[in-house]
Amino acid sequence: MAEVNGREMPADVLKAEHRVILRVTTVLERLIQKSESGHQFDVVALGKCVQFLQLFADLCHHAKEEDLLFPMLEKCGMPRDHGPIGVMLAEHKIARELTRAMAQGLEAYTAGKAEGEAAVQLAGRQYIELLRQHIYKEDNILYPMGDRAMTDEDQATLCDQFCEVGCKSFGGKTADELAQMADELEVDCLGA
Repeated sequence: MAEVNGREMPADVLKAEHRVILRVTTVLERLIQKSESGHQFDVVALGKCVQFLQLFADLCHHAKEEDLLFPMLEKCGMPRDHGPIGVMLAEHKIARELTRAMAQGLEAYTAGKAEGEAAVQLAGRQYIELLRQHIYKEDNILYPMGDRAMTDEDQATLCDQFCEVGCKSFGGKTADELAQMADELEVDCLGA
């Protein structure tokens, strides 16, 4: 793992967050598979997955990219409206819509509407597919491009800014508490 001034590179921080997000998408996928094969629809665990995705994946991780990384890359000459940044922004928007659809499906199911289960399954499958491809593109295309475009000073500035974001609260939970939620979901749902 590369370092800037004794700290992880910003891309390494974001990639580590990707690994946590992917763990929760694996839990989500397993929960959907179980419900599709006739097992009980696990509203509680699915609700925790959606909460994690809304708070950690979106409010913490995507916010670091949208509010900090992407503006830095723009400053370094990467266009915002097209190319990799434009694609990532569009996919973040779709991810938000899909997590909202999952949350609404859970609410409908809890209110006694059977179609809520199918809505969660559909939006969940779409989210999983989107995020896996999205993360691959960021890890293998966008972040390496950014590392080449940014100076060591730019990287150090992002490291400091990422640290500040990591100290914030997201829906009343810290990033560390949300990572712990991912651990608990894995143990409870996958026996990991």
